[in-house]
Amino acid sequence: MDKENSIGKKLKEIMGKAGPVIAVIILCIFLTIRTDRFLTINNIMNIARQTSMSGFLALGMMVCILTAGIDLSVGFTMTLSTIVMAKCAVEIGLTPLLCMVICVVTGALLGLINGLLLTKCKLPHPFISTMGTQNIYKGIGLVLTGATPIAGMPMIISWAGSAAVGKSTGTILDKIPVSFILMLIMYFIFSIFLNYTRLGRHIYAVGGSITTAELSGINVDFVRTSVYVISGIMAALGGIIAVGRSDSAYPLSGLLLENDAIAAVIIGGTSFFGGKGNVLGTFFGVLLISVLRNGLNLLKVSSDMQTIFLGVIIIIAVFIDVVRNGGFKRVKRMKKDEEK
Repeated sequence: MDKENSIGKKLKEIMGKAGPVIAVIILCIFLTIRTDRFLTINNIMNIARQTSMSGFLALGMMVCILTAGIDLSVGFTMTLSTIVMAKCAVEIGLTPLLCMVICVVTGALLGLINGLLLTKCKLPHPFISTMGTQNIYKGIGLVLTGATPIAGMPMIISWAGSAAVGKSTGTILDKIPVSFILMLIMYFIFSIFLNYTRLGRHIYAVGGSITTAELSGINVDFVRTSVYVISGIMAALGGIIAVGRSDSAYPLSGLLLENDAIAAVIIGGTSFFGGKGNVLGTFFGVLLISVLRNGLNLLKVSSDMQTIFLGVIIIIAVFIDVVRNGGFKRVKRMKKDEEK
């Protein structure tokens, strides 16, 4: 009996980790059958470009959710960071590399504000603080731009989002986007960071139990603030990719991007309860969302219907996470404690 339970647990664990991969494969098979345009080099590279920007945002969202938090401001953190970069590059005329550094620093500062609102101002949950800053960052971006895009980015800034690995080689390298390679490198770095660094292990510990983490001597406030700074940096990097693709900084470019990031992270197996999740799962979660959006476009599904699809997917993913982590039992225990 114990052996059967052990085998069942192992199979459940394997299926939980392989779930996003299986879902991507099934979706790709379905779209290949339904449309002959899906399995083409140009379309696959288009998916890679779409994955790049959202992939950076999902990494930042993942570390927040690992601590049982959330960052609803991630889309407009990206937007405001790129607007500052664009104004420095186009209107002030600073060197492109310095403008990109300013973009990343801006993202970090916006993330720091989110972290400090949670840890120093003692707001009850990051849902509250980041929902507030989401609107603040959106408003500042609209004021700075007059609600109009800033176009004409320098070549170096555009390179990250628009260039291919190869140039006039006559091979597939001419089609592989640089942005996708940069994203893969960042995912590799994050895998090492979360698994082999002190802060990475502390992020998992805080998500597992704040009380236990505090008793272990972990500076919980520092860890919780750090993940929002990281989220801000990832949003800014994703923004550089987005600006490179369009050659413009749009004041509403971050609208609803937090939905895709949250969906990708939860689909990838990161628990809303915190303490569980990995980079590889998040990657396949991002890939699934990108393939789904691409497939719906090929099938000529309206953007309104796509929003409905994404909402349903988020609900299903969260429901699966709750069941997988015994969430209903936790709620019952909390109610019993309140009654006592």
